[in-house]
Amino acid sequence: MRLMNANADPAVTSELSQPSQLSREFIAFACALGVLRFGEFKTKAGRLSPYFFNAGLFSDGASLARLGDFYARRILAAGVRFDVLFGPAYKGIPLAAGTAIALSGLRHNTPYAYNRKEAKDHGEGGTLVGAPLKGRVLIIDDVISAGTSVRESVDLIREAGATPAAVVIALDRQERGQGELSATQEVQENYGLSVISVASLTDLIDYLSGHPELENNLAAVRAYRVRYGVA
Repeated sequence: MRLMNANADPAVTSELSQPSQLSREFIAFACALGVLRFGEFKTKAGRLSPYFFNAGLFSDGASLARLGDFYARRILAAGVRFDVLFGPAYKGIPLAAGTAIALSGLRHNTPYAYNRKEAKDHGEGGTLVGAPLKGRVLIIDDVISAGTSVRESVDLIREAGATPAAVVIALDRQERGQGELSATQEVQENYGLSVISVASLTDLIDYLSGHPELENNLAAVRAYRVRYGVA
């Protein structure tokens, strides 16, 4: 077990101590790539959302490398203790790999693993690929909606004899999940895990407020938060 930012370069540590700046940079990056877009989109919960975040559009080497860097810096800023990264299939696989590469560039060489949706019946077999799951395992995903991938990840980690450490996501939508709590709060309550996000709906609204070219989306996003949001 280790505190990830304990031996970080002082210049890097100073930069990491400002997560709000990191969040703004991430939202600007996501908007520029069209990963974060505005309009009318139906969510998995059947709600009509004025914005949509599609991490699958980080689809080339440069964007994935920068995305991994955002995850790595947010993890270090949080000071979370862990031994292995875990990316749930399928979107979590490149996220975990990209984050491990970025952490290595920040002087934290970290093993990572991921799962298959179906068990392999030849070779090494099983559903787990990569480093052994042991010690404290940090789950890397894009967003939390129904919490299904987190539940499956927690089960796999515990079955391997390891301990889930926390969950890191790109964007916390800060809206109700199955009940009155947000989806991330439900994960925290059900599994006792902290959920760390690179950015949140609050950060998005702050960003829109300061950018005239996007401000026409602000009223709709604020109205959505009033209707479905959780503090």
